[in-house]
Amino acid sequence: MSNPTSSNPTSSTPVLLNNVEHADLRVAIRPGAEYGDSVNQLPIYPSEFEEAQRSFPIVFRREEGGIQAYALLGLDRDENLFLEDGRWTSDYVPAVQRRGPFSVGMDASRSDGASQGDPLVYIDLSDARVGAVDGLPVFLEHGGNAPLLDHIDSVLRVLHEGVTSAPAIYAEFEDAGLLQPVDIQISLSEEDGYELPDLLTIDQSALADLSGESLEALHRSGLLRAATMAASSLGNIQYLIDRKNRKRLLA
Repeated sequence: MSNPTSSNPTSSTPVLLNNVEHADLRVAIRPGAEYGDSVNQLPIYPSEFEEAQRSFPIVFRREEGGIQAYALLGLDRDENLFLEDGRWTSDYVPAVQRRGPFSVGMDASRSDGASQGDPLVYIDLSDARVGAVDGLPVFLEHGGNAPLLDHIDSVLRVLHEGVTSAPAIYAEFEDAGLLQPVDIQISLSEEDGYELPDLLTIDQSALADLSGESLEALHRSGLLRAATMAASSLGNIQYLIDRKNRKRLLA
């Protein structure tokens, strides 16, 4: 059995986006290994669970900063079974990759009227997609947001709100006894298999056994639905195995 891991590449320091310095900026939103898409897992947030659970298994890891949810994309290191010929084949792409070279940050020293602590859009100007000939405009001719930037704003909002709200949500899952440790064993054949250790998943039995105040509290907050979707997503492990076996046959 192998124990695959993967990590995202680090980016250079981004700069604050503005419609004066970057008025004519064009950005191509394209996936690829060079942009961090060739990974076997990507972080996702509760607001993404509904769409993500249709394509990926959703698991959790206990990390130094707390619990983080991940979409499983592959079994080997740097393997994304949903990336083919430079494009995603899944119905959903995690927000952390849909953002392209953009990121969200905080700036407490704004002089343009923005209140302290407002989330702001940053861009990595060293990214090869920035300034690409086939890129889309970031701003309209007279300074307003182009459709691309409106889309990026919504993606970054998912990430910002996720980072802010996810710790409390996962704490509620844990308090309700829903997050259970598990080592996932995956067999492709008698000889080949994988072990995915030190994971947490939403336990179906614990979910079914919820009652009383715990059940009512999760239902009122809308988190019962999120937990149910994360639990049902584990059925996609077989989907992941099928994709892996097709890839092996073509190798």
